[in-house]
Amino acid sequence: MATVFRLSSGNWRVQIRRKGRYISETFRRHKDAEEWALENERRIDRGEAPRTSSVSDPTTFGHLVDLHFSDMKEVGKCHQRSKVFSLDSLKKRLGMVRIADLTRERLVTFGRDRAREGAGPVTIGADLGYVKTIIAHAAAVHGIAVSAEPVDLARIALKRLGLIAKSQARDRRPTQDELDRIFNHLERSSRQSIPVARIARFAVATAMRQDEICHLLWQDIDATNRTALVRDRKDPRVKTGNHQKVPLLHLTGYDAWALLEEQASISSRNDRVFPYNGRSVGAAFRRACQELKIVDLHFHDLRHEAASRLFEAGLTIQQVSLVTGHRDWKMLKRYTHLRPEDLHRVVANPLFDKRSDPIEFSSNLAQLPKPAIPSNTSLPPPAHEQKSAI
Repeated sequence: MATVFRLSSGNWRVQIRRKGRYISETFRRHKDAEEWALENERRIDRGEAPRTSSVSDPTTFGHLVDLHFSDMKEVGKCHQRSKVFSLDSLKKRLGMVRIADLTRERLVTFGRDRAREGAGPVTIGADLGYVKTIIAHAAAVHGIAVSAEPVDLARIALKRLGLIAKSQARDRRPTQDELDRIFNHLERSSRQSIPVARIARFAVATAMRQDEICHLLWQDIDATNRTALVRDRKDPRVKTGNHQKVPLLHLTGYDAWALLEEQASISSRNDRVFPYNGRSVGAAFRRACQELKIVDLHFHDLRHEAASRLFEAGLTIQQVSLVTGHRDWKMLKRYTHLRPEDLHRVVANPLFDKRSDPIEFSSNLAQLPKPAIPSNTSLPPPAHEQKSAI
């Protein structure tokens, strides 16, 4: 039997003891407390798990979004900033729509409205993808009677109307002249305290992402094998614990190891190799491009450039994937913007054979000329050794 009583704060407290189960919740309104108590008594009688107040009686799409957030938080899976922003935006636009009204017509109207607001075909497609995720989660995890079929039909309709499309792979590659101008500009800038030019060179040398570079730890640098451990590397299937070793090469025109030696002189007392905010690095790079009137070039394009230069150096797709971290070779293809004239140099390179097996990668690397390491410089010891020395 449910017990409802008023607290000194003015809120209403509900306690249910039924068939060996005990649950309780607090509400602002007495009516909400009574409705929640009645629904959960019925759920207990049917042998179902009771719901908390935040997800009790979900009737709108906004309720389903809240339910999704609550479940993900409960199991320790926090959404990335971009997904949180997208779901919050969807909740503002569709939050008050009743579940029963999430029809094909309503979703097509939503897509048209988004297009009139200026959203592109890729953005609208992503919005519908999030709507389907929320609906599928509610149906699968909580047994809520909601179907994803209207979302699929709306996607077909919007695609035929030209309002949904797949993203186009970028093929923007900077010229060497553009890179030289950017690096020189950044190094001459008196207001630039972050070594953005060195970070950008390191990106071309290693194919690492902006945040991967800024989160790299000195203790993860293996001086013996010249590798770096990239922690929690981006992967669509594995969000955490996806650690990968990346070889520090000198194949793209920039020497990854020599750049680390340079950086060691200014950040060896810090746990991170490049102890800077990734957003600040990206902002400085964009500002340099704007001041130099270099158009349509992003920091992430340096990763594309690195992958392309590795192919042009003669590495196979298996070998390049060990550097870039791509597990799906099909995904790696979109980064290989090779120039036709460079194929002559690849074919003429005796070190890398197109039939070579990825197992031979290490032995091939051993034949490459190693960068000279200044005798008077060395990488800092691991963090635990630094602390013990202090």
